[in-house]
Amino acid sequence: MDAITGGTSATDLGPLLWLKSRRSNPSGNCVEVAELPGGAGVAVRNSRFPEGPALIYTPAEITAFI
Repeated sequence: MDAITGGTSATDLGPLLWLKSRRSNPSGNCVEVAELPGGAGVAVRNSRFPEGPALIYTPAEITAFI
C-alpha cells in the first residue's frame, strides 16, 4: 500500500473495523472511525458515504484532539 494520506478512499484502506458512536442518531449524519494497522493512526469517514474519502490522523493528532 502506498503512503496513507488524508483524502485516501476508505475502500483503499483495506478491511478495517469501522465504529460509529452509540449516540448517533438515525438520520445517518454520522462519522465512523477505524484504527489503522500497526498503530499508524486513525481513519475517519462519513457513514453516509462509506466508500468516499477518509481523513487520516496520526496518533499524536488523536491524542491532542482527545
